[in-house]
Amino acid sequence: MVLKTTVTELPESRVRVEAEVASEEVERSMHQAARELGRQMKIPGFRKGKVPPPVVVSRLGRGAVLDEAVRNSLPSWYSDAIDAAGIDPVGDPQLDVGDMPEEGEPLAFSIEVGVLPAATLGEYKGVEVGRRELEVDPAKIDEELETLRERVATLETVERPAARGDHVVMDFLGKVDEEPFEGGEGRDQLLELGSGQLIEGFEDQLIGVQAGEERTVEVTFPERHKTLGGKAATFDVTVNEVKEKRLPELDDDFAIDTQGSDSLQDLRDEISKRLADADQREIDREFEEAVLDAVVAQATIEVPHNLVHERAHQLWHQMVHAFERQGLSKEAYMQLAGKTDEEELVHEAEPEAEQAIRREAVLTAIVAAEQIEPTDDEILEALRPSAERDGISPEDLLERVRKADKLGRLREELASRQAIDLLVREAKPISIEDAQEREAQARAREKIWTPGQEEGAPAEPEAGEATSKIWTPGS
Repeated sequence: MVLKTTVTELPESRVRVEAEVASEEVERSMHQAARELGRQMKIPGFRKGKVPPPVVVSRLGRGAVLDEAVRNSLPSWYSDAIDAAGIDPVGDPQLDVGDMPEEGEPLAFSIEVGVLPAATLGEYKGVEVGRRELEVDPAKIDEELETLRERVATLETVERPAARGDHVVMDFLGKVDEEPFEGGEGRDQLLELGSGQLIEGFEDQLIGVQAGEERTVEVTFPERHKTLGGKAATFDVTVNEVKEKRLPELDDDFAIDTQGSDSLQDLRDEISKRLADADQREIDREFEEAVLDAVVAQATIEVPHNLVHERAHQLWHQMVHAFERQGLSKEAYMQLAGKTDEEELVHEAEPEAEQAIRREAVLTAIVAAEQIEPTDDEILEALRPSAERDGISPEDLLERVRKADKLGRLREELASRQAIDLLVREAKPISIEDAQEREAQARAREKIWTPGQEEGAPAEPEAGEATSKIWTPGS
């Protein structure tokens, strides 16, 4: 075994993991680091990139090569230590690497990190939770049809003043303090009046304009603008054309020619089914979340605030990375959100972070209580959609997961998924109206005080009155 661990429990749901990396593994990592360094070195007598590891160690010194080896291998050793200790970390760990070992000695390091708190389960099978009925609003079908009409609309030049909803073809030149600014000039630009594409107030000042007319538009750049925020500007605008949007008639020809349907009614039926399928998925998601939260509400879990704060930081960083992948920087997001302090956003994420911890703790407890252990066949089936997207077999993908040392994490995730499926399968759906009525009754009972009742104690429910507090979507 290349790594040994011991775990010490600390207050406030934290642990310290003492890890020891075997001397053989340290030497192997040193040899690998020396080989990598040797590929970058030029030493007389050796071809470039072919400097042997012993020569690299001799030239750079054992300490320098060992530092490089530890830097390269520590993330993997950390992951192995967490897996070997059997803990589920929450938040960023504090790593402490001890003194660098002499040749033939093991390397010691420690990890202090938050862990999921233990959950004492209440009733988790057969919880009653509100579930809304599937209903497709005809107005939404009409909205979809209007969107389809918009997509195939045409623009036709008209000889009249421009109205809201019309398009204008224009040239413009923007100035601040009588001086043109970068990006403030355009020719033959197409603009829909009322679309909100340009600075607030710009489009309104072109209502009533006719082809060939010149106008001066006065606006103030919003504060969030990178270079001109808060500054007044004027735009010299020349309108070349006014165009009216023409929508096709909503009839069978529209359905056949533009959408490939057999008739307008068939098109409405297709849209209705698509909306119903999407809404059914949303109903299932809402119900699943409501069932889990109802089970969480009946469990006892002590969640230290420091753990909540660390998870909130994690959620914030995950959100930042997601935005950056979409091309939106952290600074730009904070500006759009009207925030200047990251900690303020982290604080706002704390309720969500606490509930996430409670959910995970409850699912971990249910997995243990129900002895849920995904089989190899279930793991392969779970991998099948991803394997098909990658064009490989589930068995090959499983081997990749195993080589990446992620099989344990995959088993945990699948076990949690199976725990959620169990809760949903055992839950008893009731109408949203009944769920809301029971919640209102529960809130009322919390406020009732009767003579002789101890201060702070809840009132006794009347015969036949429900005593459980039901959480419903949107409550």
